[in-house]
Amino acid sequence: MSGSDGSEPVAALGKSRWTRRAGALLAGAAPVLAFPEPSLGWFAWVALVPALLLLRGAGSAREAALLGWLTGVGFLAATQYWLVPNLRYFFPIAVALLALLWCGWGVLVWILLRGHVTGARAVAAVLGVPAGWTVLEAVRSWQWFGGPWSLLGATQWAHPTVLGLAAVGGVWLVGFAIVAANTGLALLLVTPAGARAVGALTVVIALAAGPLWYLSTPAPTTADRTRVALIQPGIVAGDARPREEELTRTVAGDVGLVVWGESSVDDDLGEHPEVLARLAALSASVGSDLLVNVDARVGTSGGIAKTATLVDAHGIVATYRKTRLVPFGEYVPLRDRLGWISRITAAARENREPGHGLVVMDAGGLAIGPLVSFELTFPDLARAQARGGARLLVYQTSTATFQGSWAPAQLASFGAVRAAESGRPAVVAALTGVSAGFDARGNTLAWLPADAHGAMVVEVPLFARTTIYDRGGDYLPLACALALAAAGAIRLLVGRGQGRRPRWTSPVRRAHDQPRGGSSSVPPR
Repeated sequence: MSGSDGSEPVAALGKSRWTRRAGALLAGAAPVLAFPEPSLGWFAWVALVPALLLLRGAGSAREAALLGWLTGVGFLAATQYWLVPNLRYFFPIAVALLALLWCGWGVLVWILLRGHVTGARAVAAVLGVPAGWTVLEAVRSWQWFGGPWSLLGATQWAHPTVLGLAAVGGVWLVGFAIVAANTGLALLLVTPAGARAVGALTVVIALAAGPLWYLSTPAPTTADRTRVALIQPGIVAGDARPREEELTRTVAGDVGLVVWGESSVDDDLGEHPEVLARLAALSASVGSDLLVNVDARVGTSGGIAKTATLVDAHGIVATYRKTRLVPFGEYVPLRDRLGWISRITAAARENREPGHGLVVMDAGGLAIGPLVSFELTFPDLARAQARGGARLLVYQTSTATFQGSWAPAQLASFGAVRAAESGRPAVVAALTGVSAGFDARGNTLAWLPADAHGAMVVEVPLFARTTIYDRGGDYLPLACALALAAAGAIRLLVGRGQGRRPRWTSPVRRAHDQPRGGSSSVPPR
């Protein structure tokens, strides 16, 4: 049985501060099992409960911040472990710095879940804890912080009914529901009856919301379809283009569009007309447009850029230069000061040049929105392409550096989320990695694993609809940030009006921490 303040079950999680701290690291790492490749999507709905209970049992705001940081360290190190060979010595530094974002979330959890939780505070918890997580994810998703990799909502990529929420509030709303369910489960375990009722209701609503929205929206019904060939040559010694050309010829006359992966052409087509002529001839022989990706120096004195290039039988139709580059992978921020990182890691030796805007291309009468690799993780880019008129999202990727890890499957899985958010089908063509296709609700149409190669033809229903997320964009993180700021300001004003500090600034002494021999604060000798 638990004490009146519900602290004893927390004490059972660890009898010492160091045990709790080690537990926070492990609890933070637990959600990795919900991401590809394990893809235990159901586990995400319970994975945060141990971390929430550990944070609830912290003895002070300072300890909660520390446990929150350790949770973040465990989460980032586990979900992005595949960066170790590239970042090397910088990996633990980067993880430690980025995990500081979890400190505030840890304190927030402690404030809302500690001690005796009333029904009113339980309501605040099931709203405030996921709101804090949503803000945390939005902040760490900034390109300069590494981008939106391993967002909790992306764990549901294989569950289109749950992704119904993505059409309403993007990946953020899916993550919000997952954290709300975890918070509800934590309330069920360690709080009084009133709070447990709130927790139970929250779990039911969080689990049911996505499927209910999915069922309430009309299923895609269209006779308009296209066949897209995704060319995945895999690891090839030397120039991969001959292998790509060979695979492309196998789909001649059978497709409306052929897509090659990222960095599939290493010659600037303006400087090498013979390469362009060869690609145009290939397009003519296959009978469809060809979307390649040029990774080369632009001109004789320009910088290196990655450019999605649509080629037909007559030459170049349209180009799109990658706008969001991978920090340290494709450029080093503040290179004049941080360039030394390239000497001790596998960071880019030279900055690639970014593009300056998105492009919707006309591929034989089909409006496509091309994006490149890392850009697959950003929800706002897919939304912008959808609003720009794209009927099909097309991603070109290559994860050769991370072959054999969970990274290729994680990257491809974002395609399902982007499709559900934008109401547009999406295809992912990998030079090396995972190629895949998804319909406008996130259902998987095709999946070619990283250890395979070939030309995968995907029949794509060209059903497109404008979603709430298309209209409203990333409103949820902003709303969460404003709500938390308003709640904090009100609590501070109330505390000052009563002539005392806000309660959360004072440590809480749990029953098992009381010194022996009475209530004196001086421990017996």
